[in-house]
Amino acid sequence: MGKVVVLKFGEGRFDEGFSVTLQIGEEGDRPSVEVTGRLPAAPDLLQTYQRWRQTYRRLGLPSRLEAPAAQVTNVALSGDCQEAAQHLRDRFSLWLQAESFRPIREKWLEQLSPTDEIRVILQGADPGLQYLPWHLWDLLERYSKAEIALSSAAYERVSQPRPPRGSVRILAILGNSEGIDVQADRRLLEQLPDAEICFLVEPQRQDLTDRLWEQRWDILFFAGHSLTQESGEAGQIHINPTESLTISQLRYALKKAMERGLKLAIFNSCDGLGLARELADLHIPQLVVMREPVPDRVAQAFLQYFLAAFSKGRSLYLAVREARERLQALEEQFPCATWLPVIFQNPAEVPFTWYELTGRQYFDTTIRDWLQSPQSPHKTHLRQSLKRSLISSLTVAAAVTGLRYFGLLQGLELGAFDRMLTLRPDEGTDPRILLITIDDSDIQAQQERTGSLSESSLEAVLEKLEPHNPRVIGLDVYRDFAAERATLTSRLQQAESLIAVCKAGDPDGNAQGIAPPPEIPASQIGFSDFIEDDDGTVRRHLLFMSADPASRCTTPYAFSSQIAFRYLAAEGIVPTFTSQEDLRFGDTVFHSLRSRTGGYQAIDARGSQVLLNYRSTDRIAAQVSLTQVLRNEVDLSVVRDKIVLIGVTAYSAGDYWVTPYGAGPTEKVSGIEVQAHMISQIVSAVLDDRPLLWVWNPWVEVLWIGTWAIIGGLLAWRMRSSTYLGLAIAILSCLLGVTSVVVLIRGGWLPLVPAVLAMTGSSIVVLLARPVSDLSASPLTPAPTTKSF
Repeated sequence: MGKVVVLKFGEGRFDEGFSVTLQIGEEGDRPSVEVTGRLPAAPDLLQTYQRWRQTYRRLGLPSRLEAPAAQVTNVALSGDCQEAAQHLRDRFSLWLQAESFRPIREKWLEQLSPTDEIRVILQGADPGLQYLPWHLWDLLERYSKAEIALSSAAYERVSQPRPPRGSVRILAILGNSEGIDVQADRRLLEQLPDAEICFLVEPQRQDLTDRLWEQRWDILFFAGHSLTQESGEAGQIHINPTESLTISQLRYALKKAMERGLKLAIFNSCDGLGLARELADLHIPQLVVMREPVPDRVAQAFLQYFLAAFSKGRSLYLAVREARERLQALEEQFPCATWLPVIFQNPAEVPFTWYELTGRQYFDTTIRDWLQSPQSPHKTHLRQSLKRSLISSLTVAAAVTGLRYFGLLQGLELGAFDRMLTLRPDEGTDPRILLITIDDSDIQAQQERTGSLSESSLEAVLEKLEPHNPRVIGLDVYRDFAAERATLTSRLQQAESLIAVCKAGDPDGNAQGIAPPPEIPASQIGFSDFIEDDDGTVRRHLLFMSADPASRCTTPYAFSSQIAFRYLAAEGIVPTFTSQEDLRFGDTVFHSLRSRTGGYQAIDARGSQVLLNYRSTDRIAAQVSLTQVLRNEVDLSVVRDKIVLIGVTAYSAGDYWVTPYGAGPTEKVSGIEVQAHMISQIVSAVLDDRPLLWVWNPWVEVLWIGTWAIIGGLLAWRMRSSTYLGLAIAILSCLLGVTSVVVLIRGGWLPLVPAVLAMTGSSIVVLLARPVSDLSASPLTPAPTTKSF
């Protein structure tokens, strides 16, 4: 929690000295420390400041003060300006080292830690105090998280409604821009997150006042030319080339804007002390102005640095300090640039943060503020209750993570994954693929056949397909023997678009596998092996693997990969490998599953595997039967530039597989259709940007589980009705499920089951462990008080 330091200057003048009171307190609380001191007479101090000011203004830096016909930087005077600045710094430091001021200095050092975030507010009736470079005070420079703001001696709080959470509303006035670049300010504002900005470019007075009267604004921003009048008590802004306004001319519109929630005004323009004094008289919560003429480049740099820090959650004071100190890099060209930005603060107001306006931290700050509220008589007890709830929630999260680590949740997670896959919308068939299927009737219709596809039928199919130029023909039929027909042998040897299969083997079955057709070159062979999970379901896609030298099938690439390679090569896309040995096609990378991914306890170490993102459709591709092709009942002109897969779908062949879409006899999918899904996954990911399935880093998943455990624990800590708690958990679980399906459509597999278990488990544990005394009242409302008569 931050500290607030107030320096109150009493009656006095520079030629007679000032009495000073130092107050120190916690942010949002009354001061807990107060001490008085005195600064001696220093009649020459303002004169020293005026000499520096004159040399600074004589530099002739192109600035936002006004729009003269020509501005030329006087480089020769730069040294004079720096010398005057050093003289002012020395004289100012000597004044603050006075013996009569020592009690304040010592109390500061005693009560404040260098790690504290400190808001310093200077209050005084003498306007000369506001001219001095207080940021050069050695105490402020020593405390890296301290920044000073100026304040008027009289102030009051303006009643404002709580702003609705969401976008930060900014009214940005881009005034007269002659000779300067206010469009750079606009571009910086447009980059703000969660901001709704209304730009008024060189507006008329009526338009400006109407916007202030009629709409709610959180921040008022001005960029353009401005100046402080000779009296020093008023300022002017040039809103367009022909019209300028004082703050008094906008008084009623600004008061209405503050009543509706205006909290901050930023004048990224010159000579803003006069503007600040007038706005302070209206009791605006916070102001940021430039004390002297500001070069255009300095103004843009300050705005860039300030907005970057402030919009990322830094406090207003620390954001200004960081932006101000970063201007030091420009001081060789623009002397004393770090002297220019200054904050004006209404002491009755507490500065807001960007996150508080957007509501991104509303729940956290609500609990924090309640815990720190002195009005709660049960604060200590309930703080302990909240602490117990958080510890219980984290314990449940650790237990769920442990169960997941040892694979005890794998079945539930895979079941939920399968169910979510079936809930995705239909994607339709892949138009690039045609299946020529061989069922039992096709097998019986063949004569002189060997296996499921006779040589005459195979030769006839190839003869019919080749004139129509399919891009790739995939033969998903085992042929580990030489052809007897010489014409078939010749055709197989010359068919460059043909990809055939072999089987690498399985340690639990045929370890030596099945050899490929001897007529087809090794570069046109792919293994047909699938990987089944423990429950017999095919959820993974094996892209390539190291061949076993003892196997009859030594090709390193899968059948689906080989076909995709050939198809994409015609598009000018060739595969490469990343440093992690992941397959890459252009910008598309197939990241291999590692040792522990998603809902899997362990992954088969063979080769490179990815999760198989089945195409959500009842039929992966158009299908025709072998008999229809042989009888010329199919218009084969449609196969031009397509992938044609030839494979067996006869149930008696035993080439059927369990997928996430079902395990029953009518729900299993033939091997040729699974191959089509795999081919479609590769080609669609590369050409159509269809998402590949991804999962989070394991540590991110742990954080996800812990977050939902804390949410469940906080709900149980907050709610007093188990019925309402159960309803809340049910609603959140449904929302989690819907969110998981939506994310899965985009390719992400979220840990749904662990999150629901962690949330439900922590809510039950916190509810059961809560003392009976905690059930009597809501933790965010004070307990009822009793009166004695």
